[in-house]
Amino acid sequence: MQAQVDIAVQAAARSGRAPTWDIGTETLLWVDPPTRTVHRCTPGHADHTMEVPQQVSAAKPRSRGGLVLHLSGGIALFEADGEHRTWLVYWAQDGVQGGETMIDRKGRLWATTVHDGENGDGWLARIGGDGAAGIVLRGLAAGHGIGWSPDDARMYVSDSATRRIDVLDFDLASGATGARRVLCEVGGEPAGLCVDAAGAIWVAVRDEGEIRRYTPEGELDRKIPLPVRRPTACCFGGTDLTDLYVTSARDGVTDPTDADGCLLVLPNIGTGTRPSAFTG
Repeated sequence: MQAQVDIAVQAAARSGRAPTWDIGTETLLWVDPPTRTVHRCTPGHADHTMEVPQQVSAAKPRSRGGLVLHLSGGIALFEADGEHRTWLVYWAQDGVQGGETMIDRKGRLWATTVHDGENGDGWLARIGGDGAAGIVLRGLAAGHGIGWSPDDARMYVSDSATRRIDVLDFDLASGATGARRVLCEVGGEPAGLCVDAAGAIWVAVRDEGEIRRYTPEGELDRKIPLPVRRPTACCFGGTDLTDLYVTSARDGVTDPTDADGCLLVLPNIGTGTRPSAFTG
């Protein structure tokens, strides 16, 4: 059956990324790093923007209000009053950009970095609510997707440079991870991903203009073509978490159409897992 694909926000994002459903406000957060903007979309209504001082690769809700931002210089807290920003972790390095950012069910933040040229020197870091941070995984050339299985026993990481999705054993209580191993070869450039309530992995394949769904065993079981040529990430949202939102980019697209750079939505396509907020 052909999936319905609608335009949720008629944007012209240079590199829309990090769609995140905020349960507390029933809105969708997303960002456009090159323009240094954070978007908050109320489905069916307005899309509001906020400019920040650095490139921002993700904006996530905090359990105490406000946002946590993954900026090019590190992780910063944005207070609920909309005025005060403070650094939680500062790791500014020449040639380093923010990659993916996700929050696990314990409220810890996980973030990747990407080096200019995607030379394999990026890392995956874990940051607690108190700011305690550590590098969990090195050698990520272009880590653009993070997710967990519904039982929190597995962690998934996509790497656009290796063109695959990897899996690590995961311990929710401690945040410890096991050795990285291949789940599946994508045959394209996997970008942001999310996991549904059945344990399947949905991933944006940015050089193929489509969303793919993989089983927990790594078998491809669905391809959905999109009206954009460079999808960048996806997440489930909506009141019942049944709508799949997809960000897209115009940068790098030859002769972009009006759809390229838009925020898309695939209504009633599946059921997502409940997203978490950062405890910091």
